[in-house]
Amino acid sequence: MADKLDTAFLKHRASLIRTSLLQLIAEAGTGHPASSLSCVEILVSLYYGTQNVNPESPLAKRDMVVLSKGHAVPALYSILLDLGILTRKPNDRLRAYGCQFQGHPDTRFTTGIDVSTGSLGQGLSIGLGYVLGTRMKGSDRRAFVILGDGECQEGQVWEAALLASAHSARNLYAIVDYNKIQHDGAIECIVPLEPFVDKWNAFGWRVLEVDGHDFRQLEQALSHSPDPRPTAIIAHTIKGKGVGYMEGNWQWHSVADADRLKRDFSAGILNA
Repeated sequence: MADKLDTAFLKHRASLIRTSLLQLIAEAGTGHPASSLSCVEILVSLYYGTQNVNPESPLAKRDMVVLSKGHAVPALYSILLDLGILTRKPNDRLRAYGCQFQGHPDTRFTTGIDVSTGSLGQGLSIGLGYVLGTRMKGSDRRAFVILGDGECQEGQVWEAALLASAHSARNLYAIVDYNKIQHDGAIECIVPLEPFVDKWNAFGWRVLEVDGHDFRQLEQALSHSPDPRPTAIIAHTIKGKGVGYMEGNWQWHSVADADRLKRDFSAGILNA
């Protein structure tokens, strides 16, 4: 578990990442700000803590990270920029055709991305395939799959959950960014997930609930466990974390007002 100095470092990095991802989205006038902001601490915990990523060889000798909720990729781009894995070029802009900052993770364009994602519901299957394949090769590497809560309405997620339990895929970690809001409103008003913890338990998973903005809780949950079951981490988060008018506001799942976003960022209002 992180000591006080490490935790302070991670908090500082999270603040920088929030500012960076807001800049990417504000300049482009498009993207998913609130969705990106809610999972910052999860990704920071992985890339600066659990993974200990080497910028000179970002994909080597580490576990796989699958950003299944691919629309939150501005947070990941900001981390890869901060680590020096990516360098921004003059004409780079989020979602610009052919650039390294596509609207969803794409290994064809971006160094440091483990797997292309974007079609919701597929990421857990990818992570499961990875850990089962590496186990056959005698490796103990893990796969961390960041899922959206709205994404957990997809049937494929639960098919993968069943198979993971059946194969005792202990190195598979499903981290649900449980901010309770999806594209068109509150989860409970569209397709409710509760009792969410009970569902994962019933599917044969080890389940942990954490504050998804608390680095100590995240690090403990992400640590190795002798339990033979796959692990589901229900990370309770705030949609739009860090920007007052975006917090808990489903309209900012995507950019609700591009002019306001650009104006506020330019004025320094959104700088974390």
